[in-house]
Formats: sequence, C-alpha cells, structure tokens
Amino acid sequence: MEKKILDFITGLGRNLSGGKLNLGSILSKAGVAAGGKTQTYTFQSIPRTLAELQALPEAAMTDLYAVAALSVLALTRFEENRAESIAMLNFLKGPDDCSPTEIQQISDRFMDGKFYKVRSFFEGATPDNNYTPSRPYRISVSSNPYSFENEGWATLYMHSGGADNPRPVRLRKKPSTGQWFVVEIQYLGDIRVPAAEDKWR
Repeated sequence: MEKKILDFITGLGRNLSGGKLNLGSILSKAGVAAGGKTQTYTFQSIPRTLAELQALPEAAMTDLYAVAALSVLALTRFEENRAESIAMLNFLKGPDDCSPTEIQQISDRFMDGKFYKVRSFFEGATPDNNYTPSRPYRISVSSNPYSFENEGWATLYMHSGGADNPRPVRLRKKPSTGQWFVVEIQYLGDIRVPAAEDKWR
C-alpha cells in the first residue's frame, strides 16, 4: 500500500514538472496564489450617490476584490436611500440590473432594522460597539484555493465582525472589457446581534 501511495505522489510530481498539469499556470491565469489572499481597502467616506461611487478609483472594476468591497459601500446606503443603493448595485452588476427578486431578498435581510449586518463588514465593527466602524473605513476581501475553479467566475469572501466565518460574494468577468461585476451577494445572513439589542446581556 505504501509503495502505491509513493508511486502516485511520484507520478503526480512528474506530471506537474513535465507540463502535463501545470498548477502554477492554472492559478496564474485565475489571478490567485495557491493559498488565496486577502486585500484590504480604505475609504475616507461612504459614497452617498452613484456618482460618488463611480468617482472612486476602485470603480474601474478591474480589481475583483475592490468590486466586492464596493458592494458593501452600496448596501450601506440601503437604510437611508434605497433608490441610490440600488443604483449603485446596478452599476456594480454591469450588464445585469438587480432583479425584483434580488431587491426583495436584500430587503428581507434588513428586516426589523438589521442594517447592522452590512456595517459589520467594516474593520472595527463588532457586537460590543454596536457595529460602529473604525475611521477611515476599511473592508477586507479574501480568496481561497477554490475561489477561481471556473474561468471567468470568482467566489470571494467578506469578513464580518459578527460572524465566525467569512461570507461569500460571487463575481463574473466580462472578457471584452476585462472588468469584474457582482453576480450574487451571499453575505447578508444573520450575525450576532449588537450589544444594545442583546436581551441576554
């Protein structure tokens, strides 16, 4: 049995070095290192309008990690100005606008005033401080070894101060422009409630 395992490992190494299966090349094309990475973005303020969002350098849409971070900024506006928030999300979705179903799903995630969910993705925002972000605003976005399994698609992960595990967001690349756009926001699930709302404290 040990010899079979050794032969398998030896053969795998031979294939990798011989170019039959070049893992490094595959990961290079995907734009990610084997172990994934984390990118952190800093914003002096939260854009209040689509024009302000588009004025940010991250809005070039060529850095997929930055696009994921911008989705948090867009959702932060949902509480005060739903129309502007949706306009920003439509921009981040590129060729496709938010469907009525997607808008309803976002609304449902924020039911009962749970807008703290989106604030939890800013650095320094925790249940103990009622999800009050540090200034300037910082958002971290990560990938893992499975983030780029399908060419032109990516699943990245957002870090919430109220959850033990990062939450996913899916993006898709438009080959003709080299830009990345948000396809599906999956990070608005329930998290730990803020201290001010925790009846067990």
